[in-house]
Amino acid sequence: MPVDFYITTPIYYVNGEPHLGHAYTTILADVLNRYHRLFSDEVYFLTGTDEHGQKVQEAALELNLPPKEHCDRMVLHFIRLWEKLGIDYSDFIRTTEERHITVVQEILQRIMDKGDIYQDEFEGWYCVVDERYFTDKDLIDGNCPLCGREVNRMREMNYFFKMSAYTRWLIDYIEEHPRFILPDFRRNEVLGFLRQPTRDLCISRPKSRLSWGITLPFDEDYVTYVWFDALLNYYSAVKDKGLWPATVHLIGKDILTTHAVYWPIMLKAADLELPQTIFAHGWWLVEEAKMSKSLGNVVKPLDMVDMYGVEQFKYFLMREMSPGSDASFSEELLVKGINADLANDLGNLLSRLTTLVNRNYDGIIPNGGEVDEEWRRLGESCVLMLKDALKNFRMDEIVKLAMTPVRRANKYLEETSPWRLVKQDKNAAGRALFNALEALRLTSVLLKPIMPGKCRDILQRLRAEKTGLNWGELNAGCKIIKGEAIFPRIVKEIPPPDKEVKKAPTVEENVITFQDFERVEMKVAEIVAAEKVEGAEKLLKLQVDLGIEKRQLVAGIARYYSMDELPGKKIIVVANLKKVKIRGVESQGMLLAAVKGKTMRLLTVDGEIPNGTKVL
Repeated sequence: MPVDFYITTPIYYVNGEPHLGHAYTTILADVLNRYHRLFSDEVYFLTGTDEHGQKVQEAALELNLPPKEHCDRMVLHFIRLWEKLGIDYSDFIRTTEERHITVVQEILQRIMDKGDIYQDEFEGWYCVVDERYFTDKDLIDGNCPLCGREVNRMREMNYFFKMSAYTRWLIDYIEEHPRFILPDFRRNEVLGFLRQPTRDLCISRPKSRLSWGITLPFDEDYVTYVWFDALLNYYSAVKDKGLWPATVHLIGKDILTTHAVYWPIMLKAADLELPQTIFAHGWWLVEEAKMSKSLGNVVKPLDMVDMYGVEQFKYFLMREMSPGSDASFSEELLVKGINADLANDLGNLLSRLTTLVNRNYDGIIPNGGEVDEEWRRLGESCVLMLKDALKNFRMDEIVKLAMTPVRRANKYLEETSPWRLVKQDKNAAGRALFNALEALRLTSVLLKPIMPGKCRDILQRLRAEKTGLNWGELNAGCKIIKGEAIFPRIVKEIPPPDKEVKKAPTVEENVITFQDFERVEMKVAEIVAAEKVEGAEKLLKLQVDLGIEKRQLVAGIARYYSMDELPGKKIIVVANLKKVKIRGVESQGMLLAAVKGKTMRLLTVDGEIPNGTKVL
């Protein structure tokens, strides 16, 4: 079963429900999986759960459950979340499965037979949370150097793996293989760690203290240290499928040492090949702090998905984190990102184009004529640069590149004004619309690995479900399909996290939030005609051109402007104001003006600019 790309997530410890960190790594793996399939690779994608160790045993005891039953319950949280997030994994491994246990015992026996495992007494400090031993000099203020929690003094006989014997080999290997650990600064961290004195690794726990684990094949009184057990899942899951070694291991930066030091040395000792790349991403921060239960700032992915949509949530995560760096999460940022990119840029373009094609071409995609070379070069460039970004896990760059055709198309529509051009040259207007529709199609194909459902919907509306990555694959002559807004704009006031919601401002303050201001949609409009409103001296009824549509406004400007001097003026209007009737006449917006005493001046624009242009 040969594959081109074998990708893994860490296996997640079942001592709690999945949070944003778990979701991000798994979504990232799924997106990489889908992009490689988009570029015609055969992919195998592994995820799963880590179910042995002291924390699991203690959690089960507290619930008065056998450890395996506790694991069976906890694993469902992960399986259900991955299903909700649309994670398309090839295999889900649990370390309590027989296929895994057998391989772990085989590897342990192989390393023991080589003489790389020995028994010795150890005295030191033990952290239950991290399930690791530390010396006096390791501790920070007397606590665990990893989690900061209290440690216990222990003295016991255990088995040790001769990790220190392989340190020089691993340093040389990392230096000779620059893509083995990415990003580069993480590789330097690991090399710094390895150049310090390296101790051998304790790989057992006596059953008298911890019984929940895989029994050592050479001593029935001991179980395997949870990390030695867990790290072997990447191999045990595919041993019989002939897929080893892995192409990419995705991990969070907090487990870099175990995966970039323990893991490769274990593989070397077992005479197994090393994976091609270990990629360590950053943490998601809330209020500039790492998520933790004690701080009460853990983001629950299901809550975000239910409120804002699964694919919008995934898009935001991919857009917001740069390779290896930490990123900030807040509902405010999530909403802003969805509105700016998906509602305004992508969704609005689909709505505009659908309206124009239906109004002027009976819903039939117009003929684009000869391929526009400038657009073709843009499309090819985006695809090539996206492939390069994919090799280096630059997901934020991938999102920008995928959105480039749509952003260019929005500007292109303002430049070509097909809603005007169609009155003079229907073929030229058709070519402009075809290019914009093709840009929308290509962006939808390039974003499909992140938002498969939404992009499939857009492509279906364009009758382009089976099209690919080449510019010009849109089929002219097909009837475009109408539909609801694919990304409705989110209008929601979001209170600061874990803080008291501020009281509404007093009349004297008269302030609004930035979110309030963002809801106001102002556009350039050209006055086409003006007439009086019957029975109202102050009111004029205006017909205005907003680019892709014409509207009627009622404004109290009759005392300041004559009907004859208004046509041709380019004014600024509030375009998303709720329709009202004034003196029985419908008004679909509001113009902006400055008034002082008996003087009024309409707010106009300086120089030529297309009708419908958004005012920022």
